[in-house]
Amino acid sequence: MSVQGPTPKRTFAGADLRRLVEARARALGFCALGLTTPDAVPLLPERLAAWLAQGAQGEMGWMAERADQRADPATLWPEVASVWVLAMSYRPESDPLDLLARRDRGAIAAYAQRRDYHEVLKGKLKELGGYLSAKSGRPVKVFVDTAPVMEKPLAEAAGLGWQGKHTVLLSREHGNWLLLGAIYSAAAMEPDAPGRGHCGSCRACLDVCPTDAFPAPYRLDARRCLSYLTIEHAGPIPEEFRRPMGNRIFGCDDCLAVCPWNKFAHAAADARMSARDDLAAPPLAELAGLDDAAFRARFAGTPVKRTGRDRFLRNVLIAIGNAGDPALGAAALDHLADPSPLVRGMAVWAAARYLDGSALAALHARHGAGEADPHVRAEWRAALARDPET
Repeated sequence: MSVQGPTPKRTFAGADLRRLVEARARALGFCALGLTTPDAVPLLPERLAAWLAQGAQGEMGWMAERADQRADPATLWPEVASVWVLAMSYRPESDPLDLLARRDRGAIAAYAQRRDYHEVLKGKLKELGGYLSAKSGRPVKVFVDTAPVMEKPLAEAAGLGWQGKHTVLLSREHGNWLLLGAIYSAAAMEPDAPGRGHCGSCRACLDVCPTDAFPAPYRLDARRCLSYLTIEHAGPIPEEFRRPMGNRIFGCDDCLAVCPWNKFAHAAADARMSARDDLAAPPLAELAGLDDAAFRARFAGTPVKRTGRDRFLRNVLIAIGNAGDPALGAAALDHLADPSPLVRGMAVWAAARYLDGSALAALHARHGAGEADPHVRAEWRAALARDPET
């Protein structure tokens, strides 16, 4: 997004410009700011190409699209002379891992329990970008996770921290609960020293992952990551990941929550980034009853809304199947005739976790015998052959 400030009576550069922008950034609620150059990560094109060649991005086709612009800021915008990277904290009020034991409740990633950060950060970056443009006399472009920009490597290059073994940006001052945005500026600036890693021998983030999504430190296979599977993946969740999902219904915070550097994290400075009480531990039984209109109303203004009701109900039904509560299991039966094949299929899987063979056979005669969708038919076949204890 291009931002051009008004023609200034006086322009600033160097340290003077930096002090002005830093002061405005703090006033806007950003906890950290760093500067780098567009060519500060020369190995990024090679690293990105190797990751994409492995197919580790899964169905996220947008990672490969415009990969040249993603790997090189100057390809995205030839005028860029400096890159300002900013961070805002969203530290959760409680430990997200505590909720995993409450199997009748849904676990939503901390960032998604509040207003959509794209909206909040975009407004702040537009204001800051306009201020930077006005003070420098040069145009800028602002980005918040919606353009081909590699915010985490740029943030490390700008000295905000380092990409930890879980691939997320880590800061000694702010932990890893950070939302990132970037401002590309046509004004040349002195860059900051790049961040240096401080993970040492710690493996907490790698060892806690419920699906072994890290083939090695500093490498993530998105195809095994519950954040990817519950949010980006459009089809049925592969069988091997359903039980490890537990009650995680949107995203996964495990690798973030265990990082010891979070002891220095600060609460969000903007009240709009405070978590909503109704999203902290929503009852699965309540969520299972959402139709499309109710889903949209409940999650309006949050990141959850973009998954759509069907994908979200898919996740909720898997959590119900993992809950071990027959009363909750009954809620799955209501979705065996759902209009969405995605929901029907997961309802079959959840129901099979509670019912014996004869009960499932009776349900199949009523709901599955005429099933047209091949994925749902496969779920019925697997369910009828499955021991409910497995």
